[in-house]
Amino acid sequence: MKCPGDISQVCGGYFTMNVYETGLHKFIPQTPEIKNQDGKSIRIVFLLTLNGRALRQVYRLINTLYRKNHYFYIHIDKRQDHLHRKLSSLEKQFPNIRLAPVRFSTIWGGASLLKMLLNCMKDFIDLGWEWDYVINLSESDFPIKSLEELENFLSANKGLNFVKSHGREVQRFIKKQGLDKTFLECETHMWRIGERKLPRGITIDGGSDWVALSPDFVSYIIEGKQDLLKGLEIIFEHTLLPAESFFHTVLRNSKFCNTYVDNNLHVTNWKRKLGCKCQYKHVVDWCGCSPNDFRTEDWAKIQNTLNRQLFFARKFEPIINQEIITRVEQFIGVNDHYLINNLEAYWQSIYDTNDLTASTDDTVLSHAGSIIRQNSKILATEGCDIKLGEILEIHLYKYADVYKGNLILHKAVLNNGLNVVIETWYKPKHHLELNFNSPIVDYIKTFRVGSDYDQKEMIFRNFGGILGPFSDPVLLYQFSSHKQSGNLTVLWLDPAGMLADVNIISRDENNLTNFIKPNIRHPLLPGVWKVGLFEQTTLVAVTKFLITPLEYFSGKEVSHQEVGLIHSGSQNSYRNLTNIKPLKFVPAKEESLLLKEVSNSNIKRIGNDLREWIDILNIEFYSILGSCINDSKNTQESEKVLCGNYHFNPCAVTEWSSLSPDPKGTVGKLDIHTGRLKRV
Repeated sequence: MKCPGDISQVCGGYFTMNVYETGLHKFIPQTPEIKNQDGKSIRIVFLLTLNGRALRQVYRLINTLYRKNHYFYIHIDKRQDHLHRKLSSLEKQFPNIRLAPVRFSTIWGGASLLKMLLNCMKDFIDLGWEWDYVINLSESDFPIKSLEELENFLSANKGLNFVKSHGREVQRFIKKQGLDKTFLECETHMWRIGERKLPRGITIDGGSDWVALSPDFVSYIIEGKQDLLKGLEIIFEHTLLPAESFFHTVLRNSKFCNTYVDNNLHVTNWKRKLGCKCQYKHVVDWCGCSPNDFRTEDWAKIQNTLNRQLFFARKFEPIINQEIITRVEQFIGVNDHYLINNLEAYWQSIYDTNDLTASTDDTVLSHAGSIIRQNSKILATEGCDIKLGEILEIHLYKYADVYKGNLILHKAVLNNGLNVVIETWYKPKHHLELNFNSPIVDYIKTFRVGSDYDQKEMIFRNFGGILGPFSDPVLLYQFSSHKQSGNLTVLWLDPAGMLADVNIISRDENNLTNFIKPNIRHPLLPGVWKVGLFEQTTLVAVTKFLITPLEYFSGKEVSHQEVGLIHSGSQNSYRNLTNIKPLKFVPAKEESLLLKEVSNSNIKRIGNDLREWIDILNIEFYSILGSCINDSKNTQESEKVLCGNYHFNPCAVTEWSSLSPDPKGTVGKLDIHTGRLKRV
């Protein structure tokens, strides 16, 4: 680092020894008590800061933590209308649950995260709640010890403040964290705008933004009357990841320094090689790391916390792995699993017509409309003619941690005039052709195109592969270990038979699993795209993916003028790749002219003609698996509904339906004797 007395000189270094002392005693965090206490008197505010659409997991978390003597203060990101609408009913059901009236649009590492936390703390202090600790949690957290154990522990350590420090040499932490840089949050981005000097005489500390804080310390912060706090608030308003340092720094430099415990009660699933790939570059001018989701193979990490002062773990996502959450429940003493229907099933909302942003989800609506038309044609062969109505909801469906497809809930009128709601289950088809004459074909484990690729979890979060002209396709490839060297070539072919992009894959042991994002501008040409994998001129594998034409644009039926702009593609921006002509992949001249003629004709389609084109494409890429019905007039839930020769099962007794019972994913009923929520 630069010498404080002469910035032209450099001092310090990795092996440098301390050759002087300041006279100050070395800071030693407090060691919490471990003796058993009667935890009944402890009162906790669980500050839930929620994002995403994992509603059923939020309910599962509340079911596990709820006691009538504790409080839940819930902040839902301003952009998450779905969660806010669904959870708002909890305020009416439970006097100890409140939703934040002021909502922030937070971003990873943003200054808004700290503002949100401080504003929430001020709110529940103003509510007059009497409490002993506030613990902030997200929808990705879950307890790994019983609530009674947490209560006993906190009861024995009232007044202490639990935070997790970085454990590094301070100057290294400052550099790594970017604390010596000035940042400004603007338009959902943290912009790095220059260097800065941190104030002298202040001990900088930080590590994790998950904390357990005492009421005295929180009140001290919220009142903010001290010069120390006024100054730190200015500094941290322009700091990257401020919530990871603010509470630590205030603790170390205030009268509460002797309440500092270097433990935030959490265990985090860090896999640095996967989580530290600068995946947040699009929202911050800095590289950051993020923990991975716990999966069943990480079970030993949970078991190893048994005798440690750790009470929560993160991250958990049932859309990635739900079995680990069920195991954790058993681990902490939950014993009702044998009574729960659909224990291994999981549903997560993709679309809801009541969401504020629903009308602009053009790709999903265009795709879903085609699926239910396809289903109506299948039903018509059974003499069941239905009139299709509004699409209400779309859910992703998994069972035993295997993706089973999507579910579309929509209104309909049967041919007998009965108004009903139908749920249609469908699943994407996989398109992979392998050349078994190639010597390397056995090494290919995955060769697939999707979107919303998560580098950290190595999956496509767009499970159904629903892509439109403004999607960003990504090719995921996985090879088994092999010693052959040399490069492989990837070719992207658009629906008109034009070569859109070329990529090179280097074959080595460090590149067995990776992804490729092609350099193709929006809008993508609608239709069937092909991606070929070549070893020199030998075709090894071909996969296909669908770019669905849009029936809707900005929530309205697409017009003649809009069709010309949206569906014309961006072929003029393709790179000049005319010299690459692998046999049996890039069409010959005559076939190419025919494909272009068909493509030019398709992109002009409108109205029923457009819908017919969309339907033809979707039939090739998606299969209908079943339908169920929700008839409000039919009081017998187990009674089938006849339409022509087709017998609809009621959705309430159809295991795959999002309307079937899911006790683990709904808020239980309050047991007035125990103060707990009973799921069954």
